[in-house]
Amino acid sequence: MTPEFVVATGRQAVELVLMLAAPMLICALVVGLLISVFQAATQINEQTMTFVPKIVAVLVSLILFAPWMIQKMISFTTGILASIATVGT
Repeated sequence: MTPEFVVATGRQAVELVLMLAAPMLICALVVGLLISVFQAATQINEQTMTFVPKIVAVLVSLILFAPWMIQKMISFTTGILASIATVGT
């Protein structure tokens, strides 16, 4: 294994992690923003009101995007294993 291979694999892994986390983070951001606007409009400053909807929204987005995420992880893993087999020889 060359240092270039390791660096490229690490870069791909970081990109994959960011891509897989993005749907849940964006969902939490949008729900948090909507709740903040609602709280500002109604002047309700209840802290628990922000956590429960965000947790539910992230869970729903995780369920919705799970097949896509699993497919991406399997593709990455098989690509890594195939490239290790070709680099090792």
